[in-house]
Amino acid sequence: MKRIKVKINKSEREYDVYALLTSFFPGTEVVTSENDNEPCDGVFSIDENGSSVKLSINFEDLIKETEFTITSEEKDAAKKEFGLKLYDFLVEATGRELPWGNLTGIRPTKLIRTMIEEDGEEKVRERAYAERRLRGEKLELGIDIAKREIDIMSRLHETDGYSVYVGIPFCPSTCLYCSFTSNPIFKYKDKIKNYLQAVKKELEWDVSHMSDRYLDTIYIGGGTPTTLSPEELDELLGYITNILPMENVREFTIEAGRADSITKEKLDVIKKYPITRISVNPQTMSDKTLKTIGRNHTVQQFIDAFNLVREAGFDNINSDIILGLPGETVEDVKHTIDELIKLAPDSLTVHSLAIKRASRLKRWMDENELEITMDYEEAMRICAEGAKAMGLNPYYLYRQKQMAGNLENTGYSKPGKEGLYNILIMEEIQSIVAMGAGSVSKCVHADGLIERCDNVKDIDLYLEKIDDMINRKTALFTNDTQH
Repeated sequence: MKRIKVKINKSEREYDVYALLTSFFPGTEVVTSENDNEPCDGVFSIDENGSSVKLSINFEDLIKETEFTITSEEKDAAKKEFGLKLYDFLVEATGRELPWGNLTGIRPTKLIRTMIEEDGEEKVRERAYAERRLRGEKLELGIDIAKREIDIMSRLHETDGYSVYVGIPFCPSTCLYCSFTSNPIFKYKDKIKNYLQAVKKELEWDVSHMSDRYLDTIYIGGGTPTTLSPEELDELLGYITNILPMENVREFTIEAGRADSITKEKLDVIKKYPITRISVNPQTMSDKTLKTIGRNHTVQQFIDAFNLVREAGFDNINSDIILGLPGETVEDVKHTIDELIKLAPDSLTVHSLAIKRASRLKRWMDENELEITMDYEEAMRICAEGAKAMGLNPYYLYRQKQMAGNLENTGYSKPGKEGLYNILIMEEIQSIVAMGAGSVSKCVHADGLIERCDNVKDIDLYLEKIDDMINRKTALFTNDTQH
């Protein structure tokens, strides 16, 4: 892998510089170092002196430099101005634009929705280019989704409502790419009872502290919640539906993401409760890839599990896939989509693989000297066409750091089958109270301020510190009354 060294004399610029360089030069390692003797294949230099900035690049066949003056005096405006100048310099140097302009954040549709609400749709395109160099196909996708979200959110409560997330951080095995809180369940079998008791304690807190708000959605995620036994699922779902105010709940989702966690007995339990949405996720329809990433089931087992869920009477099934898994090509993506068309899920979530620098996947790829070479734009096009063939419309979108191809994750659904929780968590219009190890609660204040508190990821520490986790939430949401 080639390396480009960044020399920069203003540390607050590092994030934007890193994000844009990794996007313009995919597959290149971007490093910041004061050691001039450290080996590298090129140098990107930023020398900032007051309002004067010098940029230069010497990498591969690119040798270019420029100077400019930042005219904005206010800090945020100066940051945006610098970001645009940096992006324009890299566009001129490389001769290409990025799909999402100079956006480095994870919520482009939130930005576009805000522009629509402030200035109307007719001014969005002009403003998006002027402020973010965003135009073309991705902007139109963002506008389409933002308009759909505005309509959906108008039927939900905003700051006078909230959602509940319950995390079950156990899986049959841990997937190679996974960055969520996930633990092999066989190691924790003797702690499940205590874990559920701790979650119940957090749910009790919810009832006593959120009674002045409307509960819109409940999401049970993980991990894989269906790694729990039928009896444990019954205990959890029964407690949730008995203690929480269910009368206004618009959506109740449970993830049954792994085919090797789904049984008829568990589905019979789930069907006893007002679950409105269930996820059954293949990630890919390639047995070879499934084995590589550590999912201990086959494609046929996924198909059988999906059909079992449908036969149990669920009419809102979501399926997730991931683009860019090790060794996969656009032909593999097309095969996955073709197979999913036969099953006809009610919603489809398409993820672009995000390879984090310190992740197990990154280490594994380095050890095996593998690089991702997929044509992501073509893969995304295949998925969009496949979703359209299934009658699914794009309804939410987000991005991640280190996302391959500088692209996005997109959710598609049949009309009326949109994942409401997905929209709420990305658009940040209401608070989310999160239970379980590794979960993050988010308080959206009436004045727009957003604050968070997280639960510890380690299971044993979570059980030991459960009262501390509850106290964090108390402080977070007590502070809400002061805004």
